[in-house]
Amino acid sequence: MGMRPPAGLPSLSKRSRVLLVLALVVAALLLVGPRLISTYTDWLWFGEVGFRGVFTTVLVTRLLLFLVVGVVVGGIVWLALLLAYRSRPVFVPVSGPNDPVARYRTTVMTRLRLFGLAIPIAVGLLAGLIAQSSWVTVQLFVNGGAFGVADPEFGLDVGFYTFDLPFYRFVLNWLFVAVLLAFFASLVTHYIFGGLKLAGRGGALTNAARVQLAVLAGTFILLKAVAYWFDRYSLLSSSRKEPTFTGGSYTDMNAVLQAKLILLAIAVICAGAFFAAIFLRDLRIPAMATALLVLSSILVGAVWPLVVEQFSVRPNAADKESAYIERNIAATRQAYGITDDKVEYQDYQGYGTKPPRDVPADVTTIENTRLLDPNILSRTFTQQQQLKNFYGFPPTLDIDRYDIDGQLRDYIVAARELSSKSLTGNQTDWINKHTVYTHGNGLVAAPANRVNAAAGESAEEAANSNSGYPVYMVSDIASQEAGNQVIPVEQPRIYYGEVIADTDADYAIVGGSEGSDPREYDTDTSRYTYTGSGGVPIGNWFNRLAFAAKYTERNILFSGAIGSDSKIIYNRDPRDRVTHVAPWLTADGDSYPAVVDGKVVWIVDAYTTLQDYPYAQRSSLDGLVEDSIDQNTGRLLPRKEVSYIRNSVKATVDAYDGTVKLYQVDQNDPVLDAWMGVFPDAVQPADSIPDELRAHFRYPEDLFKVQREMLAKYHVDDPKEFFTNNAFWSVPSDPTIDTSANQPPYYVLVGDPETGKPSFNLTSAMVGYSREFLSAYLSVKSDPDNYGKFTVLQLPTDTQTQGPQQTQNSMISDPRVASERTLLERSNKIQYGNLLTLPIADGGILYVEPMYTERSSTGPNTSTFPQLSRVLVSYREPPPSNSVRVGYAPTLAQALDQVFGAGTGSVATAPSAEEGTPPETGTTPPVDQGAAPAPTAPATPPSGTDVSAAVAELDASLDALTSAQRSGDFAAYGAALARVQKAVAAYEAIPK
Repeated sequence: MGMRPPAGLPSLSKRSRVLLVLALVVAALLLVGPRLISTYTDWLWFGEVGFRGVFTTVLVTRLLLFLVVGVVVGGIVWLALLLAYRSRPVFVPVSGPNDPVARYRTTVMTRLRLFGLAIPIAVGLLAGLIAQSSWVTVQLFVNGGAFGVADPEFGLDVGFYTFDLPFYRFVLNWLFVAVLLAFFASLVTHYIFGGLKLAGRGGALTNAARVQLAVLAGTFILLKAVAYWFDRYSLLSSSRKEPTFTGGSYTDMNAVLQAKLILLAIAVICAGAFFAAIFLRDLRIPAMATALLVLSSILVGAVWPLVVEQFSVRPNAADKESAYIERNIAATRQAYGITDDKVEYQDYQGYGTKPPRDVPADVTTIENTRLLDPNILSRTFTQQQQLKNFYGFPPTLDIDRYDIDGQLRDYIVAARELSSKSLTGNQTDWINKHTVYTHGNGLVAAPANRVNAAAGESAEEAANSNSGYPVYMVSDIASQEAGNQVIPVEQPRIYYGEVIADTDADYAIVGGSEGSDPREYDTDTSRYTYTGSGGVPIGNWFNRLAFAAKYTERNILFSGAIGSDSKIIYNRDPRDRVTHVAPWLTADGDSYPAVVDGKVVWIVDAYTTLQDYPYAQRSSLDGLVEDSIDQNTGRLLPRKEVSYIRNSVKATVDAYDGTVKLYQVDQNDPVLDAWMGVFPDAVQPADSIPDELRAHFRYPEDLFKVQREMLAKYHVDDPKEFFTNNAFWSVPSDPTIDTSANQPPYYVLVGDPETGKPSFNLTSAMVGYSREFLSAYLSVKSDPDNYGKFTVLQLPTDTQTQGPQQTQNSMISDPRVASERTLLERSNKIQYGNLLTLPIADGGILYVEPMYTERSSTGPNTSTFPQLSRVLVSYREPPPSNSVRVGYAPTLAQALDQVFGAGTGSVATAPSAEEGTPPETGTTPPVDQGAAPAPTAPATPPSGTDVSAAVAELDASLDALTSAQRSGDFAAYGAALARVQKAVAAYEAIPK
């Protein structure tokens, strides 16, 4: 009985075929269309910012990788299928009428071209799509150079490990994939066409099938031998001993390394056994070779290193690992830029030997002590300088310095940006949101060491008065027109910024037809039309269609507000613009505005990084840079594993026209050199940086946080001491918040120990390992002349200087602070500002902390915001006393006098208010917070026996306070609070 021919694929009607084709076209458009639109709009955007060369280089590299890998992998699979098909048996017996293999064979034969081409093409497309994302690896291989540093094990330049080895791994991995897929493709093809039979004992192979499969299997094993060779170099980035240290350990270098060589030899022998199967029919030889390779991988590759680790290393770990810890220390210092030529270590005793007023550097430090906390005052800036509901400030303000009238001072700065999420009512209409409310208005700056203050106020009086607020210097449209800008800004309109981008209105449409009326809101009496170079033209219908599809917004197509000269402004976050034009860079989490040559520009610090620097400690950036500020702001942290980092590029983004400029600031970074080879015109040389711009460069916070974590361990030279952790430091927890998080570093303007002139430094206290006592003080300069110079003050281990947490506890537990805080908390919220650690008095440590109060909200429409009410200071006296003195007063001057005696506070006097700062409308005229107010008559304490009178007065004052609070009379309430404070002071003055 003859076999019924198997049915092929069901035939389709003409209508069904048309519908199927249409469905496939629609599916292809849905899959590919957004990618094509994104590519086209990116091409336009890169042209706008002048970095189209970056776009084309990346695109061409990706396309070449896609084609090369796709063709190689797909071609190898196609060749395997072709050889398997052509070497098929001429006659293939059928096992029965229901032989499933025969049905598949018939289906393949009827559509031979479809299967023979579709499978390799699909495999090649998938491989190419995956491989094109590795364009960085390829470009670094092509353009990478030497570091000039050799590894201690093989003597190869570090450039081999960072630029070459990843590329060799990339090639090797794709060859593995291609050979493995080709092996399975050949196996299936031979099975379908009869070259491989599974029936019978052990099955059967034709000669052609045996030869082809043996060659592919032998090639795979040979590639594994090559992989073993490269595995040797990867041991220098081993994680076996993490978190103790990264890099090759004793076990890696004395067991695993030899094991790799042994396995390489065995793999070569096994590959030869498979190739021998070409001539020998006996498949037991390659089978035994496979078993040998697997068994040796277990015994030699896993068991032997485990035995060495358990029985040789662990009982003598400190001695065995000593040499390898030395390698880790040297490599980590090099990779993170904390070598001895960049870090100066100094012994510091922790107590002073001279009065601060007699040390010129201390006079400068105290005079410039920062009282405004940029992490607290965002709402204060918003309430007092917002102007309109659609303007806003970022949750964390910035610190920068300006030289005004010959005085270098640090300032709290912020751009008054557009905040689209604050739009309400008809302001949220599309036409208003995207064509009317398009930009912010000006820069706001406030001296960091001053507030407007009324002399002699109690804490409660200050909390309920209009004092304790920043003294603003505003450079906006109104001040520009009036010609009274302290910090001159020629163009105060802010089209690009952090707040603008933090909304769903990231794009704005500006301009219109020639002669059309201005549409953009500028002031209540004027409108504006954008004249800058930023933005992508959308005057033609094709571009309008592209952006309408990009944002899925039909109004872009049909709105009459868009004319022939219209442009669309998007990608407005400065950090995003930098990482778009330089995708090889990692941007710092904080960009800050600065006025340079009359223009507001955003300055963005950018890093070059590597994941595998031999022997260097590998860490996750997000874990290293996160601190207490990030918990409050929700800042996106860089999620990247690194073992090398350099701040090699400073970028600027013009706040008006969005122009991006990249400047080289590290001329000794081989990674940046490689990228400058990839993109020759992207980064401008260091000598092209304007001096005015360089004066605003700050040492970046994220890099400093990474380096202080490394210095906490890698200041130790002795590998055995390193192994015990005894000499390690820790980053202190932030004592001003309730949760546990790292204290952030602080920018401070301090006196230079040699010249006494102000120096802008980034600083951090360090405490002992799992302890709270101060162990070290780190500072790094941001001044142009000494930029990046680290100073580490190391405190002696046999004395105990209070750390930040202990100091905070001492200050808030002081009887004066505790009693007044109890009163304040009845109607106010207390916030402690940044606790600054300042080295003074030729060896001492001065802690300064501002205390802010915020009136408790009394209704749904009540707006409250922080104001400075008190200043706390703490200082340890020299031996033999070693006692800790706490100052607590309305001004820094008074607090210093309490600690150091009368006269010291006079050096805290800030420059007079006659710096050209116009008083803000509706605020108290500025008075120096640093200067001591006129003394007030102290409450007369009763005699030591008249305790009952003091208690009676305290009760009466509390009753009066309760009555005034109920009445709602704020004048009476303030007087009652002052009476309570005096009663408390009188009671505490009674001799006990």
